Amino acid sequence: MLRPFVTFLTLLVLWVLVAQVNHLLAETQVYLFIGGLFVAYAALALPLRDGLAAVLLGGLLFDSGAPVPFGTHALLFAAVHAIVFNIRDRLPRDETVARVIVALLANLGLFLALSFALIGRGPAPGTAWPRLIIDLACSQVFLALLAPWFFALQSRALVLTGAERDNLA
Repeated sequence: MLRPFVTFLTLLVLWVLVAQVNHLLAETQVYLFIGGLFVAYAALALPLRDGLAAVLLGGLLFDSGAPVPFGTHALLFAAVHAIVFNIRDRLPRDETVARVIVALLANLGLFLALSFALIGRGPAPGTAWPRLIIDLACSQVFLALLAPWFFALQSRALVLTGAERDNLA
């Protein structure tokens, strides 16, 4: 029961940090989306139940500050978690590079799913795509730079609290 809570606390720290970065970038009209980081570690390193609980809580945290129907991020995060969890045995999941690639692919999938689902709400959906492509490119670069630090933070937090990760799920 401690693993989901500790993992969620690290997700909360990440959410606050990225919210501050997005606040600083507001003048440039760039939005960084890092949903893939919310899913990758939990899906690759934690047992199914613990990882899914942390990802659902992280999705609800994302939903709390987003102009989407409540539960949208939680549902998408859970779906991506299930996909990554089912293929994780085929991946070198203890390597940082593999984790970063999984996070980047998960982020791409989540970003595109949210974009396609919500693009119709705007007054001119066709004009939003250039801005979305810039946001996606910036998000992917930011995620690639931030991911190794964040994976180390999550792993170390689990070790320090005694909730060591269990790769045998």
